Amino acid sequence: MRVLGIEGTAWAASAAIHDTETDSTFIETDAYEPESGGIHPREAAEHMSEAIPKVVETALAEADGPIDAVAFSRGPGLGPCLRTVGTAARALAQTLDVPLVGVNHMVAHLEIGRQQSGFDSPVCLNASGANAHVLGYRNGRYRVLGETMDTGVGNAIDKFTRHVGWSHPGGPKVEEAASDGEYVELPYVVKGMDFSFSGIMSAAKQAYDRGEAIEDVCFSLQENVFAMLTEVAERALSLTGSDQLVLGGGVGQNERLRAMLEEMCDQRGAEFYAPDPRFLRDNAGMIAALGAKMVRAGDTIEVEASAVNPNFRPDQVAVTWRGEDESVAVWREEGTEVVGAEATVEIGDERVTKRRLPKSYRHPELDATLRRHRTVLEARLTSEARRHGVPTPVVYDVDPQEGTLVFERVGDVDLREQLTVERVQDVGRYLATIHNAGFVHGDPTTRNVRVGMRTYLIDFGLGYNTDDAEDYAMDLHVFSQSLAGTSDDAEQLQREFEDAYGDVGSEAVLTQLREIEGRGRYQ
Repeated sequence: MRVLGIEGTAWAASAAIHDTETDSTFIETDAYEPESGGIHPREAAEHMSEAIPKVVETALAEADGPIDAVAFSRGPGLGPCLRTVGTAARALAQTLDVPLVGVNHMVAHLEIGRQQSGFDSPVCLNASGANAHVLGYRNGRYRVLGETMDTGVGNAIDKFTRHVGWSHPGGPKVEEAASDGEYVELPYVVKGMDFSFSGIMSAAKQAYDRGEAIEDVCFSLQENVFAMLTEVAERALSLTGSDQLVLGGGVGQNERLRAMLEEMCDQRGAEFYAPDPRFLRDNAGMIAALGAKMVRAGDTIEVEASAVNPNFRPDQVAVTWRGEDESVAVWREEGTEVVGAEATVEIGDERVTKRRLPKSYRHPELDATLRRHRTVLEARLTSEARRHGVPTPVVYDVDPQEGTLVFERVGDVDLREQLTVERVQDVGRYLATIHNAGFVHGDPTTRNVRVGMRTYLIDFGLGYNTDDAEDYAMDLHVFSQSLAGTSDDAEQLQREFEDAYGDVGSEAVLTQLREIEGRGRYQ
């Protein structure tokens, strides 16, 4: 089978021929380069109109035989660009009299890494200009396990480089400048398996404006932003039980990011794969390759139903080309030592010792600060929650410098292994209770709840005191994402969880949760 793929979500006008018989992919790309600032939608669309016919013509000339299907990037992306590509794809499919396939751009990033790596069911970190999220496959869809709460990672970096007067794209220029830099302190924001880049970008601009060396600011930007992405990827591996990670997106071309991810995976005994750079940046090769899988699964569309979707989320895609038995979550029996996302836990008969070991992928200064800060918070907030009537383990000992805590052993297994309505309702009431007391858990996933005769909250290391409804709603959002990634009946459990929260907590927090869910960071 030969599939013509056409990509044009933002800056790359690209066409490709993917031949399934020879497992070869030819890619022709004409990139839009703005004269100043970032991507201008109107100019980008004009570029698409001029470049798409040329790259398609070049790709077709390379095809070793007839075309069997046409695949195009249906979204997410810039509306004017997507419409140009959609029109071209429809015309070609009708002219060639072949099936038409509408591909989700972000799922294509994931699938090309899964296909080339040979991994069975990996977690995927997508790091691109307009997007940043972690995905895992479960029950016929790619579930969003974590995502950016404000802007895509590449766009965030570009905002900083525009501030200092550098041309688009900014990522490669930051990477080059960082090679001569030293570490300066910048914000680090991880909320469960979500992250935020707005604070660190503002701080980086301010650091530059007050005279910090540009090399040092660029170095620290990379160290913090990429450590945030790596930490969240590790949390997703820990949550799902997966030991395979693939990288997608144009920011994945950065050598420092790839090195961090590979080092993290090595440290926890997981496998890591990053595709060749031509498949990391926006390209039609991944569109054609996924298009071939969709055609074989009968997942084609009629021309009249092929409208593009600028806000096309990856978790809206019915994954017809995979079986439900391929879900990413694979449980393992716990022994006396459990490796979590940021700590190793030794389980005794009555006590549990938690050690936040150094993370070699993080800058030593950043790592030491995070380990110390999180150890202190975990001890304090675990005890504080207990004082407000929430079942938590007793804290017996704490050593902030070594990152070590000793707890009472509670529960028999993690909630993810025994998800029931009653236990999920417990979590809803417990979170409402601590929110009423003025603090958040910070990472309430189905991995950080222990169950047995009772339901217990554990691992408050990302918690903090706050009176902001947004922060409380983020707690709920994190738990909801973990349900989607670990439950076969996530929607029903989500409703029970929210109802239980509403019985004790504020309706304003649930309203804010709806606002968070509607932000649509995939655009």
